[in-house]
Amino acid sequence: MPTANSVSLARLAGLIRSATRLLAFCHVNPDGDAVGSLLGLGHVLDALPGRRSVHLICQDPVPEELHFLPGIERIANKAPAGFDADLVVCVDASDPARLGKVFAELDVLPQTPVVVIDHHVTNLHFGAHNYVAPESASTSQLIVSLADELGLELTQALAFPLMVGLVTDTLGFRTSNVTSAELSCGVRLMDAGVDLADIAQRTLLCKPLNQMRLWGEAFVKAVLVDGVVWVEVTGEMRRRAGILDEDDGGLVSQLIMAAEARVAAVFNELKDGRIEVDLRARPPHDVATVALSLGGGGHPQASGCILAGPLSAARERVLPLLFGAAVRQPAS
Repeated sequence: MPTANSVSLARLAGLIRSATRLLAFCHVNPDGDAVGSLLGLGHVLDALPGRRSVHLICQDPVPEELHFLPGIERIANKAPAGFDADLVVCVDASDPARLGKVFAELDVLPQTPVVVIDHHVTNLHFGAHNYVAPESASTSQLIVSLADELGLELTQALAFPLMVGLVTDTLGFRTSNVTSAELSCGVRLMDAGVDLADIAQRTLLCKPLNQMRLWGEAFVKAVLVDGVVWVEVTGEMRRRAGILDEDDGGLVSQLIMAAEARVAAVFNELKDGRIEVDLRARPPHDVATVALSLGGGGHPQASGCILAGPLSAARERVLPLLFGAAVRQPAS
């Protein structure tokens, strides 16, 4: 729903066009759409006439499976000291907490306007200017629209990261929010020279063996009750699998594939003791309201949050809410 600080695409383009010193952020624990839309925005800014100083920032490292993307070395883990930005742009983040400490501790806030470009239905409209389109399946689509509004050519270099964002957020155009708009956008990106099959192979079909080992141990421990299936991933499980970071390889997307599951949850123990909760649901069940009530956000069928530990406390807090989501019926 539009708010008082919502902006049109034309207004968004005007704000982007007039800025010359920009900081652009995506969310922590970045996925394909976060990285793809951030790199895509960088290409858009580079293509505009005039001189600009642009810094792309993500607090956490880009996942190894996305290292094939050209330009990831451009993404820094914090803003340069003393940089006097005249615009801060946040992509694919529904709330400021998702941007991490590197955003919260920015020296230029609050005097520098913040622009939000996002597609999550739970977006809090935390910017001075918000372009939020929950009807779109990915933020990368919104960067395509921004490029069009700015009159920029959809080059192969620009299209490549945006296709990564579109493919990963729709699981290869298979999620329930895919419409003809997503398919049309995919066609345009392919026409710009992007190899869809290659991107799908790299992002959806190839997983490191150590992640598969982690999945194997997790699947053995999966619990299913009344259509809700869940697993817990501990730091020790990741160490046994040979995983050095906190990535579980998208385990929750595998878990929801269980034929008996209507809602799936992964409780992932982070190194600092907090618990990352990843949620998935099959339509018409809605986990976004659950995530939002716990301080997180996302989409009706794909959401998450981070809670205080230990694992048992997070599980006991979340599961009763998920049983309610699992029995929810579509509106008549």
